[in-house]
Amino acid sequence: MRTKTFLSAVVLILGVTLLSGWSSHGRNQAASSTTPITTVVTVLGPNFSAPPAIAKEDVAVYSGKNRQDVTSWVPAQGDNSGLQLAILIDDDDSPTAIGEHFGEIKDFITSQPSTTQVGIFYATSGSARTAAEFDTNHEAVAQKLRLTLGPAAGTSPSVYLSLEDLVSHWPANNMRHEVLMIASGIDRLSPGIDSPYVASAIKRAQTSGVVVHSIYSGGRRLANSTFRMDIAWQNLDQLTGGTGGQAFVQGFETPVDFVPIFKQLDTVLNHQYLLTFATPHSEKKNGEMREIQVRTEQRNVKLHHASQVFVPGP
Repeated sequence: MRTKTFLSAVVLILGVTLLSGWSSHGRNQAASSTTPITTVVTVLGPNFSAPPAIAKEDVAVYSGKNRQDVTSWVPAQGDNSGLQLAILIDDDDSPTAIGEHFGEIKDFITSQPSTTQVGIFYATSGSARTAAEFDTNHEAVAQKLRLTLGPAAGTSPSVYLSLEDLVSHWPANNMRHEVLMIASGIDRLSPGIDSPYVASAIKRAQTSGVVVHSIYSGGRRLANSTFRMDIAWQNLDQLTGGTGGQAFVQGFETPVDFVPIFKQLDTVLNHQYLLTFATPHSEKKNGEMREIQVRTEQRNVKLHHASQVFVPGP
C-alpha cells in the first residue's frame, strides 16, 4: 500500500513538473514571438488645452481587431524629455511671407527648454540643406534663420523630397524626433491629388518614428485657386495625421500671427508620452508597416499618434 502511494506521489510530482515546464516554455515562446514597439503619443484636451493625467491602465492599443500588450507608458518629461526639433522651411516660399515672421520664429526657438535641440533646414533642390545643426544653444540657432530664395528661383521641386531626405539622414539616438515644416503644401513634382512623393515621405517618417507638424504658408499665391489650396491642405493633413503631428493654418491668407500657433505647438510638445507595446513579429523578412489605434476611455481627451508603425521581421 505504501509503495503504491509513493509511486502515485512520484507520478503526480513529475506530472506537475512537466506541465509547469511546458507552461513556462509556452510563455517564453509567446514572448519571443513578439517585439517591442515604441511610438510618441500626444494627449490633448479640447482646443489644445492641457489634458488630465493619463495612466498606463487608461490606454489600449489595437492592431486591427487584436489588442496589443501595453508594456510602458511614460510621460516625455524629466529624464525622458529629450527632443530634437527640426524646423524645415520650403525655400520656394515667398521671402516676404517668411521674413515677416522672423521675430516670432526666433522667439519660439529661444523659448525652447534646455532639453530640446533645435535645428534649421531649408527644402532646396529635393534635399534638406542645413542652416543650423541641432543644438541647445537656441540663440545661436535662431541667428542662422535666413530669407527663402522664393518661387522665382525654382529651387524646391518638392518639399516632400526634402522632408524624406531630412528624415533619412537623422542621427540615431533615444530622443524624440519631430519636424515643424513651414510650407505651402503644394508638391510641384506632382501637383495633383494623391502625390506619390507625399505618400513616400509619410512612410519614411513612420518607419523612422518621426512626428511631423506643419504651418501652412500658401497665402495669397494659392488663395485665388480653391482647387490648388484644397490639394495643399490635403497634403499637409495627410502628412501630419499619418505621423501623429498637427497641421496649423489660419485661413486663406498667409497666417498674420504665428504666436498662437507656437503656443499650441508648445502645448503639443509638453504633453507627449512614450508608448511601448508588444506586437507579433512580422512574417516578412524585411518587416512591414502595421496600422495601430491608441484609445482611451478618458473623456474630453484626444490622442494623436502615427497611423502606422514599422514592425521588424523574424
